[in-house]
Amino acid sequence: MKGRTSPVLRRVVAGVVAAAVLVPVLLLWQTSRVPGQFSVTGAGASERGSGPRVTSLDGHEGHGGQGAHTAAGVSVDTLVAPPGPADVQVTLTARAERVDIAPGVTVDAYTVNGTTPGPTVRAVQGDLVEVRFVNAGVPDGATLHWHGVDVPGAADGVAGVTQDAVPVGGSFTYRFVAEDAGTYWYHSHQVSHEQVRKGLLGALVVEPAPGARPAGGPAVARLLDDAVDVPAVVHQYGSRRTVQGTVGDLPVELAPGRAARVRVVNTDNGTLSVWVSGAPFRLLAVDGTDVHSPAEVTDQAVTVPAGGRADLLVVAPADGSAARVELGGSAALVLGPQGADAARTRRPATSLDPLSYGTPAPLELDPGTADRSFDYVIGRAPGFLDGKPGMHWTVNGHTYPDVPMFTVAEGDVVRMRIDNRSGEPHPMHLHGHHVVVLSRDGVPATGSPWWVDSLEVGDGEFYDVAFVADNPGIWMDHCHNLPHATEGLVAHLMYEGVTTPYLLGHDTGNVPE
Repeated sequence: MKGRTSPVLRRVVAGVVAAAVLVPVLLLWQTSRVPGQFSVTGAGASERGSGPRVTSLDGHEGHGGQGAHTAAGVSVDTLVAPPGPADVQVTLTARAERVDIAPGVTVDAYTVNGTTPGPTVRAVQGDLVEVRFVNAGVPDGATLHWHGVDVPGAADGVAGVTQDAVPVGGSFTYRFVAEDAGTYWYHSHQVSHEQVRKGLLGALVVEPAPGARPAGGPAVARLLDDAVDVPAVVHQYGSRRTVQGTVGDLPVELAPGRAARVRVVNTDNGTLSVWVSGAPFRLLAVDGTDVHSPAEVTDQAVTVPAGGRADLLVVAPADGSAARVELGGSAALVLGPQGADAARTRRPATSLDPLSYGTPAPLELDPGTADRSFDYVIGRAPGFLDGKPGMHWTVNGHTYPDVPMFTVAEGDVVRMRIDNRSGEPHPMHLHGHHVVVLSRDGVPATGSPWWVDSLEVGDGEFYDVAFVADNPGIWMDHCHNLPHATEGLVAHLMYEGVTTPYLLGHDTGNVPE
């Protein structure tokens, strides 16, 4: 019959259409597969940014000549602390254990020296710190990353970038100078989404050098002279939030009128709301950097990003009652005389805004004359990630491992706009550096210089930040909601001429996230 298409022709047309659809999809699937072995330095395109120093990466010896020693090429494992005897020597041993976190509540955990969180490592500003890490039973291998500490490149603890994961029975020694006083923490950066969740972590406290005065002013200095130092490592095991490994309230004996420096460390994947009932407080420091002239605060909450730290100054009430430092509403520090208590309160309706808190102070850089500027645009798009279809995080439109390598020369003043268009908030963490927040959504910072290494960037928000590229290495710049990082929300900051002998990929055993 006229007008009818033959069955053979229909099959041919269907095959052509199927091939036209399937071949591009198969190509996308194939190209998304993560290689068995690869170097992070060659995984994605080098982004050189814009600005007057961009050409420095084509032969210029860095800003002011400071980058000359990296221009010719240097391996990251040679970027080490100065030789000499250590002022602080610690051995930290990790194991897989069953841990009781409350009566009748036992969890599978990774411990450090038999506890989770592990012991607080303490140093004084300027100390040379040496930590021998021993893996006595973490089956996938492990490392220690010194979160917030501007360590030399070889000591950053990122499997496949700055070292190989430490196997069971192996050890690795980290050496660094504790240059900046403040509150920091350590955690594994091998299979980190699992090992951090299961407790392979602890606090690092660096006390100010003798004679150093805080940025808070004379009144704060007088209170700190006699203050009790209180680490408050907050971690959630399953549905149970703990502080220093304790579920619920943790009493801290404090005489009436005496101050406590509460060092809050948020080790979880989401934000932590912190507020104080029964007394006013001051926000002394953010991510290890003192706030300039912090005012007393009441009825406000402090939002601590994942990975971030906040130091609070709280004075026990003179009437002998207690002050409560609420940590998300399900754990708390109770500060006061033995047996004193204070009623729980709900989270205040308003939050302290570091963009305007405190008073201005001179910056250590001039962002108006930045040598190099970058955009870090976080998105989400359909596609494949290591062969798996779905909606995946993107950085500047690319999925892992084809993510940007933001390339700088030593000495550059760098500006970066972090622009979140992904549909979810992200706590962004840059290794090896602190950045100063210049503005949020175009609104300039007006308070104390807000220096961070962990910055909560809400969906639809953009932050302009700046820093000095003064620590050569290869540095992760990633989301510290660690499941997001393992899903590909990772980029890197790389210094001109720095290489790494370490490899990532399925065949290497190095899985940093």
